[in-house]
Amino acid sequence: MASIFRSVLLTLIFLIGTVISAALHAANLIEIYQEAVEQDAQYQSARAAYEAAREKIPQARAGLLPDINLSARRDTLNVDSNLGPSRTIDQRGVVISATQPLIRFENFVIYSQSKTEVSIAESEFVIAAQNLILRVAQSYFDVLNAQVDVEVVDAQKTAILKQLEQAQRNFEVGVATIVDTNEAQARFDLTLSQEIALRNALEIAKRNLQSIINRIPGQLAHAHDFSPDPPALRYNDMEQWIVAAEEKNFSLKIQKAAFELAEKEVKRMYSQHFPTVDLVAQYSDQKGVGAQFTGIGRDLTTASIGLQLNFPIFQGGRTHSRVREAIANREKTRHDLENTLRDTRLHIRQEFLNVTNGIAQVKALKQAVISSQTQLNSTMLGQEVGVRTEVDVLNAQQQLYSARRDLSKAYHDYLMSRLRLSAEAGELDEDVLQQINHMLQG
Repeated sequence: MASIFRSVLLTLIFLIGTVISAALHAANLIEIYQEAVEQDAQYQSARAAYEAAREKIPQARAGLLPDINLSARRDTLNVDSNLGPSRTIDQRGVVISATQPLIRFENFVIYSQSKTEVSIAESEFVIAAQNLILRVAQSYFDVLNAQVDVEVVDAQKTAILKQLEQAQRNFEVGVATIVDTNEAQARFDLTLSQEIALRNALEIAKRNLQSIINRIPGQLAHAHDFSPDPPALRYNDMEQWIVAAEEKNFSLKIQKAAFELAEKEVKRMYSQHFPTVDLVAQYSDQKGVGAQFTGIGRDLTTASIGLQLNFPIFQGGRTHSRVREAIANREKTRHDLENTLRDTRLHIRQEFLNVTNGIAQVKALKQAVISSQTQLNSTMLGQEVGVRTEVDVLNAQQQLYSARRDLSKAYHDYLMSRLRLSAEAGELDEDVLQQINHMLQG
């Protein structure tokens, strides 16, 4: 009996431990991203759009393949004439026709365009995947930043409350003036109002992440070390990043494909001047033909095959106008391509500077936290010996908390800059996000 009781007790302890462990588990960036892949409506919409765009190729290919049609009819005809008694005749017919395009330059251009359109859709889907990574990471860091703000204001409130109580006691025993008490009370009241606003901001940040993963996020893993020596970038020089972006940036690929598509559109419009040649075949099996005129239906079977030529001579100037329109649109996409190229180079330079300067800022803020802690210790010691006041201690505490908050946010901004730099270079994927997640966990 005792052994059974011990077995049940151990099982309960194990289950309780499992529940507590699950509750204490902090989801990391990769885990949140994997949820977003399954739950984010914007990403799923992009996936469906890509699947739809892939059908453009078989649709365009249909213009190069035979077009076969079957038609059938059956009628009952009552014939009443002066030549004899009325008669009822059944009329039936089956017609099979087939058309195989032989020379249709426009259809070949359309087929080529469909491949370009699918390549654009592929690039757009990759951009949607990269945007998902950026949106998840930004929302993740927004929650962490909001949590840091709340933690800082909580620490400030606790410290100021202690100082307020101490100031009140000192005033009651006559070793301090009412000024110290009023100063501490004012800071405490201000901190309470800040806490309300910051907790509201935290809830908003969680709701933003909820819109991506379709649930309220629990505890999130966050950085502890803020290492100033992160893994080296793939390219050390800004110009190398620009060269990579010119080759791999997916927005740039889309614009290049759009220009290619516009060039093909000019060819398609111009091809409408050309003749078309089709191979046409038809088989017809008719029963009761001519009964409505002669009163006697005849059976008729025909089969034909031949070439059909269509040569456009004049269409009111419509084709010439469409060619000019396509040429103008091609010039537009040419300038759009140049503009996208310049924007890509600009964004690469900006994010590269954000990354390199972010490393320096994290190092500086890490040292600032150490210095602020030393200053606080010295100020508290000075207060004990009577050379520093309560206000001096509060100011030192405020500086330390602000330095810790700024360090955390600077590190998150630095990590986001690395992600954006990889995205601009067309190299942002799950491997890059895994690297950021490892840096975040320290």
